[in-house]
Amino acid sequence: MDKPKIKIVIADNNKDFCNILNEYLSCQEDIVVTGIANDGVKALKLIEEKRPDLVLLDIIMPIMDGLDVLERLNTIYLYPVPRIIVLSAISQNKTIQRAISLGAGDYVVKPFNIEELIEKIRQMLNSTTCDNISKQINNIIA
Repeated sequence: MDKPKIKIVIADNNKDFCNILNEYLSCQEDIVVTGIANDGVKALKLIEEKRPDLVLLDIIMPIMDGLDVLERLNTIYLYPVPRIIVLSAISQNKTIQRAISLGAGDYVVKPFNIEELIEKIRQMLNSTTCDNISKQINNIIA
């Protein structure tokens, strides 16, 4: 029996970057991109509609930035809670710590190695951590 594919939503304001990342991820046998958003509002809508396993989220986006998306995700009921990897050119510790405190599982600074990103995605989705389970429980009972 085939293992289910990892469902990913890409949220980044750079359309060329999204297209290239989508193309590369789509070449992976175990990954499917279920949506692409170029602003935070569309990202939230896609996350609610598509229920991805993982979101690749940029910080700098129009209308609603990545930190706002993370804050909003903490106020809505989603089960299972998607894992979040922030992909951003912002490398300030304050921003990184804020993203992690809001629920990002990892923070990758652009430019990055695509093979390392794929490995992070697989590791993140193949591990069930107590932290992720507790976040899911907290969202259920909140």
